[in-house]
Amino acid sequence: MVAHKDSDLIIDTEIIDLAYDGRAVGTRDGKIVFLDAGLPGDRVRAEIIKRKAAYDLGRVLEITELGRDRIPARCRHYAICGGCSRQDLAYDRQLYYKRKQVVDCMKHIGKIADVTVDETIGAPQEFFYRNKMEFSFNTSPDGGFTLGLHRRRRFNEIFDVEECLLQSELSNRIVNYFREFIAARGIKVYNVDNHHGYVRFLMIRQAKNAEEMLINLVTTEGAMPDQERLVAELTGKFPQIKTIVHNINSKKANIARGEKETVLYGKGYIEEKLLDRRFRIYANSFFQTNTVQTGVLYGRAFEMFKPDDNDVMIDLYCGSGAIGICAAKLVRRVIGIEIEAAATAAATANARDNGIDNIAFHTGSVDKIMYHHPEIFEAATGAIVDPPRAGMNPKALERLAALNLEKIVYISCNPATLARDARRLLDRGYRMEKIVPVDMFPQTTHIEAVTGFYKCN
Repeated sequence: MVAHKDSDLIIDTEIIDLAYDGRAVGTRDGKIVFLDAGLPGDRVRAEIIKRKAAYDLGRVLEITELGRDRIPARCRHYAICGGCSRQDLAYDRQLYYKRKQVVDCMKHIGKIADVTVDETIGAPQEFFYRNKMEFSFNTSPDGGFTLGLHRRRRFNEIFDVEECLLQSELSNRIVNYFREFIAARGIKVYNVDNHHGYVRFLMIRQAKNAEEMLINLVTTEGAMPDQERLVAELTGKFPQIKTIVHNINSKKANIARGEKETVLYGKGYIEEKLLDRRFRIYANSFFQTNTVQTGVLYGRAFEMFKPDDNDVMIDLYCGSGAIGICAAKLVRRVIGIEIEAAATAAATANARDNGIDNIAFHTGSVDKIMYHHPEIFEAATGAIVDPPRAGMNPKALERLAALNLEKIVYISCNPATLARDARRLLDRGYRMEKIVPVDMFPQTTHIEAVTGFYKCN
């Protein structure tokens, strides 16, 4: 229910905290109010838009006083962009609140108050760290088009990005080249409202340690106009581009993936180095977005796993196999499980390229494979799991706990679902030692964390 702007629904409050989902926290007569903007120390004028028993929801109308932790945002697009949301918060305070959000989720969701949560491991690069960016096309009311990112809270509006500070300077130049190429040749741009038009997304992937780039253009049905000229100009202007692919997405779903793919130039993938291994990165591969911090994250996960030569390690939600392949030299054998066939195919190729022969990948949902093929896991001694934001499927978690493994290391991109799943593992006879938050996404609200669970004797 959206409330009218009655005087009793307009409040003046100080922001006292940040919630794990990025909302600001204020108070109203002692009651918590979650707000859509503001940083700790700010005073704001806000409108209550929904009342609930335990808290209210509100919308900030005006920031009347700025808090001491605020800094000027570096990005020229910050005021309108839906990408970064913390550029105006000092980086040391970003790290503080990310740790606090892990602590709060453990306490309030998992009912776990006695676990040690380390200080957040900050990123050496606060900007220019992303190895993948997706840019959207959309028509504009003046008959032209835009190529860029979504406006904040307006998912059907795209603004022209001149410079994004999360990707490399080279990637910014490629975006601006594409804008000029599409405009000069009058290529029809997709309209996200009426679903008419041709070109939909531009994806850029960059191997940070191998200096290779992949370009993926996503369109509706049909060949790319001036395709040969596009390839020649791109590779001539940007020799770092090692492959160009064309994905076709004819569905209304506004996602930068296709039902079919054509390689226009190169091998169809680039290669990245991670923890002395090499990995093929395809257009639609899952690979952690911050290469440098991924090495830190996986390193902490392996420390918590405490591997030895006799371990048989399960790698759940393994994607293209990065965790298992990096761990293979530390254990006797690795078993990878992933639902997407393309990912397990890439994982198998990655293992072969690295000369790894003590790893096997199985395609299917984690819970179904664990239920229908228990023989796969008979010798397993431990697991590393890296589920999506929704956390582990409850059935998969039950079956994992039923294996009575000595150790389970859990990598999470969502402290709320980590807390929920941690509670379930503790209730099934495991103990936690500590949680290590790792900042993979500076200038945003997102936080990764890794923790270990060990079977109680």
